[in-house]
Amino acid sequence: MSNLPPNALSIKTTTASSAPKRSLTPRRRAREYALQGVYQSLVMRRAGSLPNASAIAKQLAEDPGFRRCQLDLFNGIFEGVLERTDELEGIITPALDRPINELSPVEHAALLIGTYELALDLSVPYKVAINEAVELAKTFGGTDGHKYVNGVLDLLAKKLRATELAAS
Repeated sequence: MSNLPPNALSIKTTTASSAPKRSLTPRRRAREYALQGVYQSLVMRRAGSLPNASAIAKQLAEDPGFRRCQLDLFNGIFEGVLERTDELEGIITPALDRPINELSPVEHAALLIGTYELALDLSVPYKVAINEAVELAKTFGGTDGHKYVNGVLDLLAKKLRATELAAS
């Protein structure tokens, strides 16, 4: 404590107490862990390494909060996105205004998860798929990255969920 500047403790205390506490549902927590795993796999791919899905999942499972996530949802999203990354990127790419590798890894991962749910998990309403991906980008991404994610997924929903959009 003697190595800290005199006001460091009060700054940390003020910051911690003024930060809003998030109450995460097991489903939101599952999506957050899935995002972290997809992010890790994207970073590894960009570095030229082959991602090991089981090692990533094992590492995520060691986090104390992981036991409070909806495991089947986490597994479905995480494994589904990793198994179909190329297919999902093929769906996403026409809706982008830049090459997919120029996206931040967080936005890229949020788009993969949102697109997975829009294209392959019809049990998730399109508005929920978009909103959840946008919330992931807000929580983990840059300042306005969530707006980009929202715009791209809105475009994709018009194509992937045309019947559902017409009914609403």
